[in-house]
Amino acid sequence: MDGTEDVQDVAAIASREAELVAEIEGAPDLAALEALRVRLLGRSGEVTRRLKALGALPPEKRKEVGAALNALRDTLTDRINARRAALERAALTARLASERIDVSLPPRPAPAGGQESGVIHPISRTIEEIAAIFGAMGFRLAEGPDIETDWYNFGALNIPPHHPARAEHDTFYLPPAPNGETRVLRTHTSPVQIRTLLANPPPVRIIALGRTYRADHDATHSPMFHQCEGLAIDRTLTLGHLKGCLIDFLRAFFDMPNLPVRFRASYFPFTEPSMEVDIGWNRRTGEIGAGGDWLEILGSGMVHPRVLANCGVDPTEWQGFAFGMGIERLTMLKWGINDLRLFFENDVRWLSHYGASPFRPAALQEGL
Repeated sequence: MDGTEDVQDVAAIASREAELVAEIEGAPDLAALEALRVRLLGRSGEVTRRLKALGALPPEKRKEVGAALNALRDTLTDRINARRAALERAALTARLASERIDVSLPPRPAPAGGQESGVIHPISRTIEEIAAIFGAMGFRLAEGPDIETDWYNFGALNIPPHHPARAEHDTFYLPPAPNGETRVLRTHTSPVQIRTLLANPPPVRIIALGRTYRADHDATHSPMFHQCEGLAIDRTLTLGHLKGCLIDFLRAFFDMPNLPVRFRASYFPFTEPSMEVDIGWNRRTGEIGAGGDWLEILGSGMVHPRVLANCGVDPTEWQGFAFGMGIERLTMLKWGINDLRLFFENDVRWLSHYGASPFRPAALQEGL
């Protein structure tokens, strides 16, 4: 088949096929394989020339040799295609390996001194501190859903239908539940208190930390914010226990053993009597614990008997206190942050300044 062999010899064709297949399998790259294809199957290729020479053969040999040459051409074509596919895969693998780049975000450089650059958001840090302080007082954490029914969010808490909190300009109302119940994004974490009393017989002592939602947005209000509420129910709890609990908490949180704390009579539909809690501060400088001014910090009171009855708790046997505070407000006062919107703007420079080290977990002694 190299030009000197007898084209009429079928055995020679079979022998040549084995040689050519080995040559194809040994082609080192795509360029060499293409050159081999042209040499064998091109217009002037070896197999093509032999096919063109079939006309000179006797009729009795033409059919036999023609079939052998066609089979050879088909075999060589298949082997060339298979080798080409293998070489292309190898070339692609080599290219991917040589051109590979890391498109992931590189780590932020560590600051001078070699400390880690990651920090905990100030709101998360405040939540940790609140949990540590109240945890030392025997309170446990309780949670509830962000989407509540009208009854859990308002009705069970003795909030009447005409109360401003039920107005659409203050509350995010959602489509009714399948059973027709009105649903809202909870406006406070108080529903957690209701769910806890319904699920657990007293005595109860919990704090509820979580997101809440109200239709308000400015420098001191956000449509989504965080609240901490506490509930303690027992047979002998009094207003004195409430005052002692909150005074100890505020002085521990602000790290001021002599922080002035004042209680003022107020009104909340879910507590009776109710009290606003103020701390001493300087109106001109904003300094906590200094000056002769007062700053409202949270609300509190003895749990209303009707709220206890709504939860299946006998108000003639059990009583207790509740309180609530905004976590953003506490954080702003403690760290001197004057705009609530900064908490949600994701400015890494701001977070690096106000954030806390993740390697220093909050503990009660931080505020003492």
